[in-house]
Amino acid sequence: MEQCVVKVKLSGSIFLLFLLLLLLLLLPQADSRCFCQLSGNLDDCACDVETIDAFNNDQLHPKLQHLLESDYFRFYKVNLEKPCPFWADSGRCGLRLCAVKPCSPSDVPEGIRSSSHNKYSAEANEQLSECEKAERLGAVDVSLSEETREALQDWNKHDDEAERFCVADDEESPDSQYVDLLLNPERYTGYKGPEAWQIWNSIYEENCFKPYTVKRPLNPTGFHSSTGSEARTFYSWLEGQCVEKRAFYRLVSGLHASINIHLSARYLLDDNWFQSKWGHNVLEFKQRFDSELTGGEGPKRLRSLYFLYLIELRALAKALPFFQQPSVQLYTGQPDQDRTHKHLLLDILQLASSFPLHFDEASLFAGDEKEAAKLKEDIRLSFLNISRIMDCVGCFKCRLWGKLQTQGLGTALKVLFSERQIEALPKSSVQQPAFQLSRQEIVSLLNAFGRISTSIRELQNFRSLLVEER
Repeated sequence: MEQCVVKVKLSGSIFLLFLLLLLLLLLPQADSRCFCQLSGNLDDCACDVETIDAFNNDQLHPKLQHLLESDYFRFYKVNLEKPCPFWADSGRCGLRLCAVKPCSPSDVPEGIRSSSHNKYSAEANEQLSECEKAERLGAVDVSLSEETREALQDWNKHDDEAERFCVADDEESPDSQYVDLLLNPERYTGYKGPEAWQIWNSIYEENCFKPYTVKRPLNPTGFHSSTGSEARTFYSWLEGQCVEKRAFYRLVSGLHASINIHLSARYLLDDNWFQSKWGHNVLEFKQRFDSELTGGEGPKRLRSLYFLYLIELRALAKALPFFQQPSVQLYTGQPDQDRTHKHLLLDILQLASSFPLHFDEASLFAGDEKEAAKLKEDIRLSFLNISRIMDCVGCFKCRLWGKLQTQGLGTALKVLFSERQIEALPKSSVQQPAFQLSRQEIVSLLNAFGRISTSIRELQNFRSLLVEER
């Protein structure tokens, strides 16, 4: 009898253990809640997540990281002292991790500091000078009144500004300084709360597309977006809009997601007098992307990240003919290294061009010509506004990387919207091209894409860490 009782008890324990294991299997896991919608085809695209992962992580990302460590791409000129144009500053961030260390003049290669090499090498500048002299000699009348000269300068400035998607006065500002991006990496700084959320709230709210009935109220807990019914209301409105307006918001959401991934992947795990330990913070990642913790919004953010990746990848492919021009050099004053890195850049751009499932930008603005032109201008002005909001970020390190990434995305949009000018690039160095990119735009374009590429790579790491937590 006692043996029977023991057997029954054992059987009951095994049955309870079986039920517990079954329950654990049936409950939604953290990794599935973060990545539940991150597979298959992306909205408005012919591409799928798996193709992007394989292409980025195995082929493109390692080469791109090597290029971004070179002198030409590691030094970025930025003005961190500009006042916020939209509201009164509440003061600078006093957190130690928010500080940015600018370069001394001796740290920056002479070829980068010299403004004459901002767009072209010394040889190309000489060729263009000779060309300009020849044109002047062949002209009927080279005399211009002072009024005409000023008018032409105003026209040129207006034409240049009309192509920009972000504020570019940092390049000429006397308050601008060079920053070594490798010594000031993007990572968690502790900058959060109502002030930090006010930045993202303004980015999402302050544009001409969204109706006033859709609200994303301030979130006093930090960078996290609205959750619950408010988030669903926003996305239900977004899904009913045209592809151009959806694209704009997905770009902003993708940038937001990318920054949050960087902060979660390079989180301050331990800080003492001996050393600072940085690493992956899985809890932070889940708070930003877990479906249950974000009211279903987190996985949508990750899909927006992949959409942003496709847009910037397409821009790199479209920019290849510009960089193939002999006059466009990565000039730092170190000829051997400059040639090596130019070859590496062209290799990366050709690899980007070979991607089999590019975003089809022809789907944008394909309707009525008048309406398409207005939509383009609305998007340009909205994005220009976003780049100004970056000067309101209280944390200097966050401001640095925010300005760089918005300028990089703005440059990518400039490339995509300049297809005709790029196709019309002259075949010889005698003619000056109508389409140009400054060094500042080139550096921000590649570094911004480098941030997105790194985010895609980090998702693979977080997938593994979430599985290990089970």
